[in-house]
Amino acid sequence: MKDFNYYVDIYKEQLKKGDIQEAYVGLVKYVTRLGTTLSKNLSGHYSFGSLFQGYMDYTYFYYSNDFLKKRKLKMGLVLNHSKMQFEIWLLGQTIPIQEKYWEYFKSTKWNEDKTTRPQYSILETVLIEKPTFNDLDKLSKEIEGKLTSITDEIIEDIKRSKLT
Repeated sequence: MKDFNYYVDIYKEQLKKGDIQEAYVGLVKYVTRLGTTLSKNLSGHYSFGSLFQGYMDYTYFYYSNDFLKKRKLKMGLVLNHSKMQFEIWLLGQTIPIQEKYWEYFKSTKWNEDKTTRPQYSILETVLIEKPTFNDLDKLSKEIEGKLTSITDEIIEDIKRSKLT
């Protein structure tokens, strides 16, 4: 294993180039703007929370509705930086709630390839696998459409689960 100074030196070199800062700031600004747009366009369906920048791993915000809130659940729209893809996560307010819903969702299509509960959520699904950032308006419309349909599908699965 390399010592910490090695990683700090590499980090400094990358920062000097400026590309990482440019990309990171641009991505965070885009996701912030996306949250504002979705909040305005989908206010009749969901309430949206503030942006969390993460640690260059995930940038995300929560959204929910009365159905989810009553069950102490919420959704997250997540930009996964390492995979550079948008994801939707179903989250529980507490670990026991996450475990309860995991028991149902672990045998559904949402978790076919997982044998253990994700670290931060009940389920994680890809929304946009390879986003193109050259046309942000088009990307935002694509995200909005898919977010609505996938969230509706997840909510329908929760209703079928008969969990309260």
